[in-house]
Amino acid sequence: MTEPAKPTATYRLQLTPDFGFQEAADLVGYLTELGVSHLYLSPILQAVPTSQHGYDVTDHTRVRAEFGGPDGLRALAAAGLPLVVDIVPNHMTVPVPESGNARLWDVLAGGPRAESARWFDIDWAGGDGKVALPVLGDDADLATDVVADGDVLRYHDHAFPVRPGSGGRLADQHYRLVGWREPPGYRRFFDVTSLIGLRVEDPEVFAATHEVILGLVAEGVISGLRVDHPDGLADPRGYLARLREAAPVWTVAEKILIDDERLPGDWACAGTTGYDALNMVTRLFVDPAGAEPLVDLFVRHTAFPRDYDTVRHEAKKQVLAQFFTGEVERLTRDVPQLRQAVTELLAAMPVYRAYTVPGEEPPAETVRVLREAAERAARHADPADVERAVELVLHGPAETVVRFQQTCGPVMAKGVEDTALYRWYPLACLNEVGGEPDRFGVSAGEFHAYCAAMAPGTMTTLSTHDTKRSEDVRARLAVLSELPDEWAEAVAGWSEQVSFDPKLDYFAWQNLMAAWPISVERFSDYLYKAAREAKTSISWIAPDAAYEKGVRDFAARAIDVCGPSVAAFTERVDRYARVNSLGQKLVQLMMPGVPDVYQGSETTDFSLVDPDNRRPVDFAYRRTLLAAPGAGSWDAGKLLVTSQALRLRARLGPDASYAPLSTGESGAGRDHAIAFTRGEQAVAVATRLPAGLARRGGWGAATITLPPGRWHDLLSGARHTGRVPFAHLLARHPVALLEKE
Repeated sequence: MTEPAKPTATYRLQLTPDFGFQEAADLVGYLTELGVSHLYLSPILQAVPTSQHGYDVTDHTRVRAEFGGPDGLRALAAAGLPLVVDIVPNHMTVPVPESGNARLWDVLAGGPRAESARWFDIDWAGGDGKVALPVLGDDADLATDVVADGDVLRYHDHAFPVRPGSGGRLADQHYRLVGWREPPGYRRFFDVTSLIGLRVEDPEVFAATHEVILGLVAEGVISGLRVDHPDGLADPRGYLARLREAAPVWTVAEKILIDDERLPGDWACAGTTGYDALNMVTRLFVDPAGAEPLVDLFVRHTAFPRDYDTVRHEAKKQVLAQFFTGEVERLTRDVPQLRQAVTELLAAMPVYRAYTVPGEEPPAETVRVLREAAERAARHADPADVERAVELVLHGPAETVVRFQQTCGPVMAKGVEDTALYRWYPLACLNEVGGEPDRFGVSAGEFHAYCAAMAPGTMTTLSTHDTKRSEDVRARLAVLSELPDEWAEAVAGWSEQVSFDPKLDYFAWQNLMAAWPISVERFSDYLYKAAREAKTSISWIAPDAAYEKGVRDFAARAIDVCGPSVAAFTERVDRYARVNSLGQKLVQLMMPGVPDVYQGSETTDFSLVDPDNRRPVDFAYRRTLLAAPGAGSWDAGKLLVTSQALRLRARLGPDASYAPLSTGESGAGRDHAIAFTRGEQAVAVATRLPAGLARRGGWGAATITLPPGRWHDLLSGARHTGRVPFAHLLARHPVALLEKE
C-alpha cells in the first residue's frame, strides 16, 4: 500500500465546551496565513459533557454535541484546512452517574453474558466472578449508603443497574462496590479507575468504536489520525494495520520512546507524536558542563540521591505496591510463586513496551531489553525466578505475554513520568515525557545523526497538551545549565527568606523563575499537584490538609517576599532564553518530520503541566501581531520564525532531504551554532548555548560557508552568498532561515 500523503505542518487545538467547531472555524484564516497545512483536533467523540479534554469518551456513535455535533464538524472541515483528529482506542470513561456510558451500564446489568461484555477488559475470573468498582469513600456504610431506587442502586452521585431477578440486593449483582483505593476489576488507563480498558482487538469492538471516525474519513471530513496511547492495546501492531486498511490516511501514534529506542518498523503509522524529537531538541540547548554543579546543587537542597537510577527504581516499586497490585495479581494468578520476580522485572523495564507478539519469535531487541532488565531485577529477587519470569513473558501463554506488555506502560508512566520526574530534577527542562533527566545535552553531531534516522512522516513538537512544561519554560530552564553558579546564589538567597519542604522547595524555585510572572493561584495549584505526584510527603491517595495549606502558604510567600528578586533573575535569564526559544522553534519546524504547533505557542507561552497548559489562548492578540508585527519583541520574533518556517516548509514539501551544514571545526561556530539544509532550497541556522557565547565575547571571526547560490534570509531580509561571518548572518536575529533565490 502506498504511504498516505503527509501534512507539511499541523496546528493543535484543544476543544472544550466553550471552544468548539465554530470557534475553530473562525481561526482557519489566521492559521492558513500562519502557514499550517492541517488543523489537528483533540478528541471529537461524545465525552462527559463537562470534559475539558475529551479523552473520557462515553459514546462512540456520536460526534460531541457540546462542540457542535456532526454538522459543526463538517462545517469546520469545509472552512479550508484538512482535519487531523485525535482518537482514543484504548479506553472509555466510567462516568458519574454510571448510566452515562450505555455500554458499561449493559455490562453491569447483564454481567459476562451481556451483549457489551466483549467490549471491556474485565477480570471476571477474579473477585468471585464480579467486577470490582472502586467507588466507596473511607467512611462508607453499604447498609445505609447504598439505596434502592426502582431498578437502580444509588450511592451518593453514583448509579448502578439492578440485575434482573436479584430483588435489588447488592450482594446479588454482577459488580462489587469496593473502596476507592482498591484496584478495579478491569484494566484501566494507567492508575485512573474512571477509565476502563477497551478490547479493541475484537473485530466487532473495533468496528463499533471506529464506525463514526471511519465514516468521516471515507467522507473526506477527516484527513489524518493521531492514535492515543497505543501501548495500552493488546496488539498495537495489529490495531494499526487494521486502522491503516480501513483509513488510509496519515496516522501517528502517541508512542513514548526512551533514549535510543526506535518505533517498530512493522507498525503501520508514519511515526510518533513527537516526544522523542522534543527531548532531542531540548538537549541541544542544554550545556553538559552544567551537569555536575547542578546535580550538586540539587542534592544539597533536597537530600535526594545523586543517582537517578536509584530514584527511578524506588518510584516504580512504590507505584507497583500502591497502585498496581491488581494488575500484578491478574498477571501472575497462575504462577503466584513468581509474583516478586515479575514485580521486579516490571520495575526494571526501561521502556513502555517490549513488542512481543504471542506465537511469534520475539525480536532480538526485545530479548536484549528483557535480559538487561532481568539482570537488574535479579538483584532484588531470586535469579532463577526472574529467569522463569522472563521466559514466561517472552514465550508463555498469550494472555501472559500480552498482559505483561500492557502493564509495562502504566508502571513507566506512573513510576517515572508522575513520580520519579517530580523527585529528581537537577534541571527540570529535562524532565519531560520520555525524557531522561540525567542526560545533560547532546552535541550538534548527535542531533544530526538523530535527524538522519528520522521517519519523514513522524510528527515533531515542542509543546503538547500533556507536556510537563511549555517550550518557553524549558528555554528559560536550559539557561541554568550555563549559569549554575549564579543560579545557586539566587536559590540560596530565596531559600533563606522562604522555605517549606526541602523535597519541594528547589523544584518550586526552578518553576517559579521559569514560569514568571505567575499568579499565586496558578503557582500553588501547580505545587500542590507536583507534591502529590512526587508522593514523598502527600499523594493523591494520602492527602494531608495541613501539608496542603503549607504548600499554598509557601507559594504565596515565595511570590510576595522573593518576587522582585525572581523577576530580576528571570530578566537576566531572558537575554539567553529568547535565543533558546527562537532557536529551538526554528530547529523543530525545519528538521525532518511533520512539525506541530501547539495552540498559542507561535508566541511566548509560559505554561506548566495540565490543566495550566490548556488555558484559553488569546488568538485576537496573535492575529493582530501576525498582521502587524511588533518591533523587536520576543513574541514578534517567535511569531516571525514560526510563520516564515511554516510557509517555507509548505513550499519545500514534506520530503525535502536533510543534511548537516558545517559550522566550523573549532571555535564559536562549532560550539554555539547548529546548521542544516533541507533539500537544495533551504538552510536553517540557530544559536545554541548563548550565555557561553557571550562569555567568549561573541562570534568573533567565525564564519559559515553556505551552499552554492544566492540566499535570502526570510527573517532579516538580508542576502548572502558563500562564506559569511556568523556575526553578520545573525546580527539581527539569533537564528537565520535562508531560502535559495
